[in-house]
Amino acid sequence: MKLSISYLLTGAMSIVLSHTTLAAEQAPAPHIIVLKAAHLFDSVSGKLVDNGVIVISGNKIQTVGTSSTKLPDGAQVIDLGDATLLPGFIDAHVHFSGEMSDNWYGDWFNGMMRFPAEQALYGAHYAKITLEAGVTTVRDVGSTDYISLGLRNAIKAGIIPGPRMLVANYAIGSTGGHADQDPVPTQRIAAAGPIQGVCNGADECRAAVRYQIKFGADVIKFMPSGGVLSLSDPVDIPELTQEEMNAIVSEAHAWKRKVAAHCHGDKAAKMAIAAGVDSIEHGTFLEDDTLLEMKKKHVYLVPTLSAGNSIGNKLDKFPPAIAEKARVASAQMQTMFQHAVKLGVPIAMGTDAAVGPHGQNALEFVLMTKNSFTPAQSLMAGTANGADLLGIADQTGTLQAGKYADIVAVAGNPLSDISTTQHPLFVMKEGVIYLGGK
Repeated sequence: MKLSISYLLTGAMSIVLSHTTLAAEQAPAPHIIVLKAAHLFDSVSGKLVDNGVIVISGNKIQTVGTSSTKLPDGAQVIDLGDATLLPGFIDAHVHFSGEMSDNWYGDWFNGMMRFPAEQALYGAHYAKITLEAGVTTVRDVGSTDYISLGLRNAIKAGIIPGPRMLVANYAIGSTGGHADQDPVPTQRIAAAGPIQGVCNGADECRAAVRYQIKFGADVIKFMPSGGVLSLSDPVDIPELTQEEMNAIVSEAHAWKRKVAAHCHGDKAAKMAIAAGVDSIEHGTFLEDDTLLEMKKKHVYLVPTLSAGNSIGNKLDKFPPAIAEKARVASAQMQTMFQHAVKLGVPIAMGTDAAVGPHGQNALEFVLMTKNSFTPAQSLMAGTANGADLLGIADQTGTLQAGKYADIVAVAGNPLSDISTTQHPLFVMKEGVIYLGGK
């Protein structure tokens, strides 16, 4: 007897569907966890709610309420007592591929001599301690050898613990600028090109963007102005033309990638804002008219006060060319931030971790609060505002049903003592507990 192909396909499809239905029927129900604490920080309103309760199903938040909330049968209940539940922190400016010590020359030597695989192991450690510090999402805005890309992929695959990562790969900038290498003789180190983010002219700059995206970049980072910790460039002058900046931003946006612009200098920031960037990183020497333009266009400031604090504490450790830039920048950064707060510029938390130690991210909350922000504003900058800047507000940044269960608990009331954020009692990312909860 001959069977038609359609009969065989129909029979096979029935078997597949029956097995799929059976598997779905046999799949275990998601594990339910209930978190309780004396307070809950609502990063939508910026207010504290007493007797907070969060119900987590699998990797998502199911319910947010108070002590009157009906709890599911069989749920695992974790009562954190006199603590505050907050959304997982979001650090919009880190570099997991390194960390600066008090020995600048030793760091330079290690950067030259370590193989990428070895440095990636350090990066895995930095990612772990950052997560344990309550940071469940980071934007890594520049690394070499695709170290941060590898970390992002390994974390996403569940191979190593760490925050959710959005990565830029190589930062983009001009020859001799902050994105380029230090002025090592070319006989010893080959010159970098667009693949490594170094570009000259609009066409090369477009190519540099495309290369970063080809190799997995979630966001584009570029260097309109000079840097503090580079040897050869002034900190505050533009290092790209308007045409080059326009090319970088328009190409990135065409590929639906947001753009972060490293800007200490005011003139460079004005050019970057005109090009259409999504955020200004550092912003050390920004003038009030530039800050007002950022407010008008909803361009975020990521102030990285932690970096200024870190370099200001070790000026005698740097070569003279860097020390002088660091002295001026660290003195000005807080004044600029205070002006930005007064003028109402949108602000997202970023630490520039690597310049300062990884795992101390919540120091940024303390520094922002010391410089005109209220504790609630600081927490908003490191939660809801960060999610908005990164384009992931539908996934995280607030404690709301349907979003990822990215949750931190700190002792007491952070609106009374913001420093309590520096020592989390509990950290959960996507429903998995990484700290506390026992």
